[in-house]
This record gives sequence, structure tokens and C-alpha cells, in this order.
Amino acid sequence: MYHNGLQAYQSVNKITVTGRETEANVLNQSALRLKRCLDTWDGSLNHEKELDEALRTNQKIWTLFQLELMQEDHPLPKKLRVDLLRLSAFIDKRTYDLLAFPDKAKLPILIDINNNIAAGLRETP
Repeated sequence: MYHNGLQAYQSVNKITVTGRETEANVLNQSALRLKRCLDTWDGSLNHEKELDEALRTNQKIWTLFQLELMQEDHPLPKKLRVDLLRLSAFIDKRTYDLLAFPDKAKLPILIDINNNIAAGLRETP
């Protein structure tokens, strides 16, 4: 019975969640994954694999945002789109740096950016 209730909730959630909420959820999930890497930082080979996967997933998310933001018919104001594209370029640079030279001190900024953008997406426009 519980399983049926959960399925019903998930079905309704899929229907009622907006694009902005979905983007916010994806950013928060990625931030949580990066935070787990930060909290369990030990430099082991297993940790490096987890960090690599978390960074690459985050980069894929931001690449999708970049592609969307570059569309001429995107509804956001051009200045905001340009600012977000610049932010995504910073994220790319930091990600490549972390992939090449893992350093615990470089990770919090990616987590903070994801969480702050997610919070902004959840605000009423």
C-alpha cells in the first residue's frame, strides 16, 4: 500500500514541478554530491573517482544551461543571460582546474554557486 502511495505522489510531482523547480532541484542535487566529496575528502583513489564523477555531472548540467542560454529566443533578459554565461565559464574553468589538480579549498565555490542559483530559481519571478 505504501508503495502505491509513493508512486501516486511521484506521478503528481512529475506533473506539477515546473522547469525552474526542476533546474533548482538538479543544481541542489549536484551541490549535495559535491558537498559529500568535500566532507569526505581523503585523497584516496576511490575519492578521486567520486569527485571526478561529481564534477563531470555538474559540468554537464552547466553545459546544458549554456546551450539554453545561448538561444536567441531565450526569455531571460540578454544582460542576465550574458552574466550567467560568464558564470558558467568560471564554473568550467574551476572544474577543469579541480579535475587536473584536486584541492579541497577549490570546491566550496562550486557548491555555493549551485545553491545560490537554485535559491534564485525558486524565488517567485
